[in-house]
Amino acid sequence: MTRLDDEARTLALNMLPDWKALDERDAIKRSFRFADFNAAFAFMTRLALYAERHDHHPEWFNVYNRVEITLSTHDAGGLSQRDIDFAHFADTVARGFA
Repeated sequence: MTRLDDEARTLALNMLPDWKALDERDAIKRSFRFADFNAAFAFMTRLALYAERHDHHPEWFNVYNRVEITLSTHDAGGLSQRDIDFAHFADTVARGFA
């Protein structure tokens, strides 16, 4: 997996308006809110299964109904297509809880 170049990164992030690039490292981050802890945990479970299948694991933080996810591909030294794919999947799953 290779790190996205500036053009690919810009195009990808334009398709992910709720994700924000981090200033301190080559990564993206988003916060999700759910109705309650059960919904947040169900969301995380769906993402955990995806992560295992794709051998690409997020950095995440959960408190009650909030889940924060940071994505970066350590092997690539920054943002890669794996992160973009994971972000799209997370957005799709989150819409199912709305």
